[in-house]
Amino acid sequence: MKIIPVFVSARILALWLVLLGAGPALAQKTTIKAKNDKVKTKTASATGAVAKSKATAAPSPTAAPQPTSPVTSAPQVVVATIPTPAPATTEMPVGWLADLDAAKAAAKAANRPILAVFSGFDWCQPCMVYEQEVFAKPEFMAYAKDKLVLAHFDFPRLKKNQPTAAQLKLNEAAAAQLNREGDFPLAVVVSPEGKVLAKTGYIAGGPAAFEAYLKKVVPTL
Repeated sequence: MKIIPVFVSARILALWLVLLGAGPALAQKTTIKAKNDKVKTKTASATGAVAKSKATAAPSPTAAPQPTSPVTSAPQVVVATIPTPAPATTEMPVGWLADLDAAKAAAKAANRPILAVFSGFDWCQPCMVYEQEVFAKPEFMAYAKDKLVLAHFDFPRLKKNQPTAAQLKLNEAAAAQLNREGDFPLAVVVSPEGKVLAKTGYIAGGPAAFEAYLKKVVPTL
């Protein structure tokens, strides 16, 4: 009776069975491909069977859009022909009235036209320039002395520059009659009878240019 060959054959058979079960696992091959944010996985076994799977890759982070402020605007440009005005003052120009009714009475008595000026001395740059170049000039005052009744109405914005309650009432009454549009600066020429003859804003050229304008409105000046 031969026992050894049978025992050896049994060991070979057991080893063959172990290798047969582990073979497919050891022979698997996995291939991963990525295209257009999609990942494809392909697994092949030793027996030839192929398993495929698809997965969508997480999108790559993108930069968040930057907000645009609706209040951003181009910087304001000051006209180069307007010079830098002198420091503003709250004092009423000498020779100017601050009461339209009083100016009308004086104009009627002297038979002269009224020149009423509306200004905002602490915020309106053209107003400051007008005062500096024309109305505060000695040559203009000399011209107007015997020809015009001058009236001046100021509308400052800063709290420290506000006129008295009585003066503010007079300013508003004058504006209600002659400057309802709220234009600044504004020069209004009124006849001795109280009729508005002309209105104008800033006129460049100093007293001579402004006097020429007045003569076109009132040829007798």
